[in-house]
Parts: sequence; structure tokens; C-alpha cells
Amino acid sequence: MNATVESFATGPMWAGFVVFVLAMLALDLFVFGGRKAHRVDVKEALAWVIAWVCLALAFAGLLWWYLNDSHGAEVARTKTLEFLAGYLIEQSLSVDNMFVFVMIFTYFAVPPELQRRVLLYGVLGAIVMRAGMILAGVWLVQQFAWILYVFGAFLVITGIKMLIFAEAEPDLEKNPLLRWLRRHLRITPDFHGEKFFVRQNGILWATPMFLVLALIEASDVVFAVDSIPAIFAVTTDPFIVFTSNIFAIMGLRALYFLLADMADRFHLLKYGLAIVLVFIGGKMLAMPWFHMPIQWSLSIVAGIIVVSVAASLMLSKPQPVAAGDDA
Repeated sequence: MNATVESFATGPMWAGFVVFVLAMLALDLFVFGGRKAHRVDVKEALAWVIAWVCLALAFAGLLWWYLNDSHGAEVARTKTLEFLAGYLIEQSLSVDNMFVFVMIFTYFAVPPELQRRVLLYGVLGAIVMRAGMILAGVWLVQQFAWILYVFGAFLVITGIKMLIFAEAEPDLEKNPLLRWLRRHLRITPDFHGEKFFVRQNGILWATPMFLVLALIEASDVVFAVDSIPAIFAVTTDPFIVFTSNIFAIMGLRALYFLLADMADRFHLLKYGLAIVLVFIGGKMLAMPWFHMPIQWSLSIVAGIIVVSVAASLMLSKPQPVAAGDDA
């Protein structure tokens, strides 16, 4: 059985959005200090977080304005809510990337001033990979309508696993990609600034920064497997799926620098994200019998995230008891 995947977006709209993303990346790289290694302070990170949230909301406003004139008020309302719900879902699920970034940078002891550039390249890679995965997902939905139920079941199972293993700490020493790279590449013992490769005595060596980049890109692939199916719960419009994903990814780097030092304070957020996945997966599985309005989905997801963040801030993370301490 096939499903019809329709989009209001025209070719110029797609091209315009891609140009906008490339322009923002160019501004970051060539104007706002992206080419210079420096430590991103809280003030700079907060400014970028606010900027990306405002840009996403402005895009939603432009979307409503365009569709209201060209397709009518009902279509404008529906598509704008789909974008906002998709953006919230993708932004919420991308927060899980933040915890992984903290783990990777801590494991490799990456100096704070070297983190900004590698995350920029991580964003570039993520955009390319997400675009390919979104196109593949849209094609699958168009060819096989029942794949949405497979996505739903996958999200429910993933969410349950996240609930069970929320406190488990991954061991990077056992990471198969990292072990493979260490076996097959010459790797310098120290960082060489922001360089991924250096030549020493005519021989090309990879630096630890290349390992960091490889793990960041690999982590985005893993998270995209969760987040892209999740957005199909609210829309199958490829333009909405793509734009909401990209806005979430572009804002993630600033969010990392803003919250990285406080990551432990949000120890219950992983449970909230797991519940979001279970909710979205259940919504997809229930589609033949119950259609949930977009505004309900938006409100429920927002409520889950707000409650989990508030609970994290109010309840201190329990500290492990050291061996030999009194009971």
C-alpha cells in the first residue's frame, strides 16, 4: 500500500532555505569567530541559543503568512503547528546529543577552546546525513504506508530501553568505531590545535581531534534513527521534516555550550525524552483508531519536557556511595 506524500513547498522555497542555512554557517565560520579557536562563554552561547529560537519562530511566522495567503487559513494553521511540533520534538530529542558530546569531550580531554570548531564540522556532517535520511524516510512512507507503524513500534521499544538504561554510562573504550580507528590509523598522542590530520616526517597522522569528530558524527547517525521517525508522527511533509530538523541541529551547538557545565543538573531529562519517544510511538500505532490534533501533541511533548527539567532542577542527583563509607 502506498501513501501520498505531498508538500506545499516549491523549488525556490527549498533553494531559499538551503541558501539561508549555508549563509548562517558562513557567518559563523568567517564572521563570528568560527575560524579562531576560542572558549565559548555563557553569554555568547546564550545569545546564539536565543538567536536560533527566534529564527525558528520567525520562520514559523513566515510560513503561516505565506500559506495563509496562498492556501488559506486552515492549511496555514495546520502546517505552522506541524513545524512547531516537529521543531520541539527534534530540539528535545537532540538534547540527548548534548550528554554524548559532554562524554566525548571529557573522555578525550578536549580543551574548551578547541570544541567550537569540531562541533561546527559536526553540524555540517549532520545536515548532509539528515537530508539523506529524511529523503529515504519520505520515500519509504510514500512507497509503504505501513512503515509508519514500524516506526511507531521502534520508537516505543527505544523509549522503553531508554527508561531501563537511563542511568547506564557508555564505555567509550569499548566503542567499536573507536577501536577500529585506533587499529587502522596512525594517531598522534597530543592535539595539534584544531587540525584533524598532520604530516610528521612525510607521514600522514590523524590527531585525537579526528577521533572526536568521527564519534560525534556517529552519534548523530544513532540519534537521527530515533528523531527522524519521531517527526513522522506529526507530519510527512518533507519540507516541514527537513526545516524543523535543521533548525534543531543548528541550535544544538549553542545549547551544548550553554548547558554543558550543568549537564548533571538535568539528570531526569533522559527519562522525559524516553517518555516522549514512547508517547510519539504510541501515537503512531494508534493512528487507525485515534487521530490526535497537532496542538495536543505539541502541548503534551512540551509538558513532558518542562516537567522533567523542573524535576531535575528541584531534585538533586543522588551521589554514589564510595566503598568503605558507613551505611
